[in-house]
Amino acid sequence: MFRIAALTVAMGFASVTSGQAGHHAKSASAEIINAQGAVIGEATVKQGPNGVLLHVRVTDLPPGKHGLHLHSHGVCEPGEGFKTAKGHVGKVEGAHGLMNPEGPEPGDIPNIYVGADGIGEMEAFTTLVTLEGGDNALLDADGSTFIIHEKADDHISQPIGGAGGRIACGILKAG
Repeated sequence: MFRIAALTVAMGFASVTSGQAGHHAKSASAEIINAQGAVIGEATVKQGPNGVLLHVRVTDLPPGKHGLHLHSHGVCEPGEGFKTAKGHVGKVEGAHGLMNPEGPEPGDIPNIYVGADGIGEMEAFTTLVTLEGGDNALLDADGSTFIIHEKADDHISQPIGGAGGRIACGILKAG
């Protein structure tokens, strides 16, 4: 079995430090579904003292790199092409991309790599979001989703790094 994992350390320069000790949600997870509504994986988010650790594992996806983003609404409707998940968490016009001098947006995270066997896995850390509290909380009133795109994110092109259509989605839930 061919598996590739990506590790990214410290996306962003700001440190999230205010009020984190009082947060109730220490972790969240999402079942990732494909365009047919079948469960193909899982994502987890663990709150740390200075950011969150993200882990995503999927199966049955086309091999190669796929853009992976955090989207601002906790809705995954396959019949709508997952467009109901809306835009990125903390969307800033013209700031998409980890390599963008104007960015990144809080919802920007590294690509997920899928092997020839259809299995993909990634882990990353970001200081740009929290589970609860602050401007870019993933478990806010309208929730958040993980979106996987059909192509790689080039981390600079606007608005989504040339990543193409949305092929998988997962609604983040506390616990």
